[in-house]
This record gives sequence, structure tokens and C-alpha cells, in this order.
Amino acid sequence: MPISLLALAAGAFGIGSTEFVIMGLLLQVSTDLGVGVTTAGLLISGYALGVAAGAPLLTLALRKQPRKRVLLMLMAIFTLGNVACALAPSYGWLMAARVLTALAHGTFFGVGSVVATGLVPPERRASAIAIMFTGLTAATLLGVPAGAWLGLHYGWRATFWAVSLIGVVAFIAIAAWVPAQRQDKAVPALRDELAVLMRPGVLRGLALTVLGFAGVFAVVTYIQPLLTEVTGLSQAAVSPVLLVFGGGFAVGNLLGGRLADRGTLPAVLTTLALLAAVLAVMQWAIGSAWTAVPYFALLGAAAFATAAPMQMRVLEQAAGAGQNLASSLNIAAFNIGNALGAWVGGMTVDHGPGLPALGWVAATLTVGGLLIALWSRGADRLSARTIPAQA
Repeated sequence: MPISLLALAAGAFGIGSTEFVIMGLLLQVSTDLGVGVTTAGLLISGYALGVAAGAPLLTLALRKQPRKRVLLMLMAIFTLGNVACALAPSYGWLMAARVLTALAHGTFFGVGSVVATGLVPPERRASAIAIMFTGLTAATLLGVPAGAWLGLHYGWRATFWAVSLIGVVAFIAIAAWVPAQRQDKAVPALRDELAVLMRPGVLRGLALTVLGFAGVFAVVTYIQPLLTEVTGLSQAAVSPVLLVFGGGFAVGNLLGGRLADRGTLPAVLTTLALLAAVLAVMQWAIGSAWTAVPYFALLGAAAFATAAPMQMRVLEQAAGAGQNLASSLNIAAFNIGNALGAWVGGMTVDHGPGLPALGWVAATLTVGGLLIALWSRGADRLSARTIPAQA
């Protein structure tokens, strides 16, 4: 495994930590800044929308820059944004700082995915993306529980200072280990890059990512109140459960990469169906600690098994000019799904049947993504029959 993939994973670890760590800090942030828990939950939605806006804008703005330079610039933005979070005097300031940090997220993972696939043989491209995404799984396995522990014992601001330090370390790793890839002599025209948005396969890929992953965040945004109010665990027990959840992420990520190396769309269909089934049984699985802990391990595995297949699906559909943009847009699609899921989850908690019903609502969202994946399979088969007939 190229050491440069580990450098990309280090950057992914930092970005994943700052994205997800707020899940374990909702109660502390809401108390300290004087807002409700669901209002604090919007910090996840705000971050996700920042990713959605920053991914296409920064990708297009930096498209003429060498990819390694782009990655370093994005890590600098990420680090400064987390410093601003740590210094935030109010909820509005914290939201603005989260959005600033998020601007780097989509382009980093989009460009990083393209860089990762160029470091390995073609038959290992999905696994290379999975290795880079291992940084995200490590963030849930180590960064989020550690951040929750720091927040509980030293205040939530200490968590953001720690994440800022991670950003500095990742910047150094990328500078030292990621090779400067040879740039094409001619950068594609902006018109040619934007044309990728007119490809039906790309649009279907983005749509299934949004809905498929929205179900995950309809649940995990509220994992802290689920564990304390439904399962009956103490706040101190949340960090160990997040550790187990992150372990599931790690297993699922590697499994998803292996499956996608064998066939991208079949892997998308299999992982989304598994995720929908796991979400649907949540109500019965979290009634006690004995069942809730293994359940969240399984949920983590099912959730992140979808990531590499869905990212690879969009890259395949966007081969050629516009691949950087399509890859970044799919990261934006993951985060639009995050925002949608967090919002739907909040509505379910505040105005619907409440926390125990989140699993059913989440499963419905993921089934929507599964239906789009089935539509994509039908379109692929129709295209395969049409092309030989025309030849």
C-alpha cells in the first residue's frame, strides 16, 4: 500500500473528526450556548450544506492548480476553521465557523479520491478510495469517542482545539508523502467539465447517494439522546458506544471497497438493501444496552459499506473531463444526505412520533436510494442492449 494513501487518510481523519464529533457534544454545546438540542443538531446540517456549496465552487475555482497544492490549501482552510470553532463566543459564530470548515471538505475528498485511484492499478481503484476513506472510519472509531470524552471532561472547545492540531499533522503528512502528480498539458474547458452534470448516470448516482445516506444521519445525528433517553445509558457511556459504532464503520468501509472492486452497481444494491434492513429494526434493537451496543456496531458497518461503492459509481459514470467535479459533487451529495437526514430526524423528534421511530423514517429514506439504484441498473441494461443494436 503506497504511504501516500496513508497521508490522504490522515487528512480524511481530521475532516471526518470535525464533521462527526459534534454528535457526541450536542448536550454540552446546547447547554453552554443556550440553545435546544435540535437547534444544536443543526450544526451538523449547517456543516453539510457548507460541504454542498464548497465542493463544486472550490473544485471549479482550483481546477487549474496541481492536485497536491489543492489538497494542502484545503487542509489549511480546514485547520483555520476549527480554530474559529474553538474560539466561538456564540451559536451563530460556531455555525459560521462550521460552514467555513466545511468548504474544504467536499473538494478534499473529491480531489483526494481521484488522486487515490491514480496511485494503484485499475483493478484496485475502489479499494484505494476505501483506504483513503479509512480516515473517516478512524475518525468515528477514535476521533469521535475521544472528542466526546474531551468534551465531557474539559469542555467542547477542547475538542475543536484537538481537531485543529490534527489538521496541522495532516498538512505535514500530505506535504511530505503525497507525490506531485503530472498535470495534463491542457486543462479541460469549463464547458466540458460542467457537461458532466448533463449525464443521466451521474445524476442518478448523485441522487442515490443523497437518499441512501440520508437514512444514516436521520439516526446518528441523535445517537446521544437515543442512547441516554431510549436505551437508558449515562452520558459517560456514550463514548464507548461511539467507539463500537466506529469499529463497525471500519469493517464496513473495507467490505464495501472489496465488493465494489468486483462490481460497482451490484455492491451499491447489496449495501443499500442491508442498510435499509438494519435501520428498520432499530426500534426493537435499542431498548437495552445488551442489544443496543451490538446494534450500533452493525449499523456502522452497514452505513459505511455504502461509501466506496457509491463514490466509485459516480467516478465510473463521469470518466473523462469533469471527473474531479463529479467526484466532489458526490461528496457534496453525501453531505446533502447528512443535512436532509438530520432535518428529517429533527422533525420526527420534535413534531412526529419521537426518538424511537427514527429507524423507520431513516429506512424509508434509504429505500428511496435503493429504488434509484434499481433504476440505474435498468438503464445500464437498456444501454447495453441499445449499443450493439446500433453497431
